[in-house]
Amino acid sequence: MARLTKKQKEAASKIEPNKAYSVAEASALIKEITSVKFDASVDLAVRLNVDPRKANQMVRGVVTLPHGTGKDVKVLALVTPDKEAEAKEAGADYVGLDEYLDKIKGGWTDVDVIVTMPSVMGKLGPLGRVLGPRGLMPNPKTGTVTMDVAKAVSDVKAGKIDFKVDKTGIVHAAIGKASFDAEKIAGNARELLTTLVKLKPQAAKGVYIKSIFMSSTMSPGVQVDTKRFTEQ
Repeated sequence: MARLTKKQKEAASKIEPNKAYSVAEASALIKEITSVKFDASVDLAVRLNVDPRKANQMVRGVVTLPHGTGKDVKVLALVTPDKEAEAKEAGADYVGLDEYLDKIKGGWTDVDVIVTMPSVMGKLGPLGRVLGPRGLMPNPKTGTVTMDVAKAVSDVKAGKIDFKVDKTGIVHAAIGKASFDAEKIAGNARELLTTLVKLKPQAAKGVYIKSIFMSSTMSPGVQVDTKRFTEQ
């Protein structure tokens, strides 16, 4: 077992063993135990009582975090010439079509989100092997394939994230930065958790949210009380 550093021991000592904290308490505690020299990401890991191998138990969705992600999200808008101006006005970092499709074919994926139009999706199909594993393939379900390109770009820039339960039944999502006020971290966490509750599959039986842990980069995890979110 790896030895804990002095800072790691100090952080761990501030977390009460076996205690499940409220979202507000966990958010304040995360700020207290984060000691890295950069602006750490704050993440939620939510274990759901679902079997992701079954289509009727897949949990996937989007949520707009009220206080944003704290990250400068790089957006590529793959659009036809008539949509280029509105994509640029909405804040897309890269706008175009064929030249960017060629760059992606060559292995370029230096973006966080790709927004496109239904008519362009046919051209993206062959690039699935490049974009799929990186989570970059646009999807109508997440609002990244749309005729309203400007809104899609604006939403992503404002803090819209998409999430998907992994094969072990856990949803991982970044909900902000350690530099945020505790209230903002808590607000973003509640928004994601409330959205997850609304997405509970009808086929999921028993307690839906089994556990919630909040952590920041290199910090120990803080257990969050699931009661409020399992009673809804």
